Amino acid sequence: MPRKKRGKHRILLHCHIEAHKVICEVRRKKNEGPYEMLIETDRLRLRKWQADDSQPFFEMNKDPKIMQFLGPALTRQKSDLAIAQQIELMENNEPAFWAVDRKDDKSFIGCIGVKAVGFEAPFTPCYEIGWRLGAAFWGHGYATEGAKAALKLAFNRWDMHDIYSFTVLKNMRSQSVMKKIGMVRVNEGDFNHPNLAIDDPLSRHVLYRISRAQHR
Repeated sequence: MPRKKRGKHRILLHCHIEAHKVICEVRRKKNEGPYEMLIETDRLRLRKWQADDSQPFFEMNKDPKIMQFLGPALTRQKSDLAIAQQIELMENNEPAFWAVDRKDDKSFIGCIGVKAVGFEAPFTPCYEIGWRLGAAFWGHGYATEGAKAALKLAFNRWDMHDIYSFTVLKNMRSQSVMKKIGMVRVNEGDFNHPNLAIDDPLSRHVLYRISRAQHR
């Protein structure tokens, strides 16, 4: 699918997330795509980002427990920019990380999705699946449930052949989710993250992969 002209749209990324959301909603009415639909599982809704997500997402991104294997806490500006970047991908009907609600009480619990890897490594270019949930929602199987739905959509909607995931060596919680959704650790695939110094304790990562055939 050809990409839209993006000059004006890039300026909008600097707007407050509320303004950005209003503009995106107006455009979506004229251009239906994969993000016009909700993705529902038994307990979750994977959906478009909303203005009300900005504050709880920022709270997540400054929580030391959540950021333990992700890096320094994000400022409000960087947290909002992360949302805006996902909205931009959605506007272009590209894979992205969805906001996630719990269906029974509509609580925002974090984000789950698939998107293009944003750095160069021996296994790129490729797509990654990832998740970031509030600590209060850990231990309930939400990441596994949402990630399975995201995999299904990614393989079917965008005709992907392989999807990767990676995390810090010590992050056994995320590695457990990767295994539960059918991913397999890549033999000799461990790597140093190119955006981190070699001596950074978060530099060394494990690499997992699932193919379309394995998913079926």
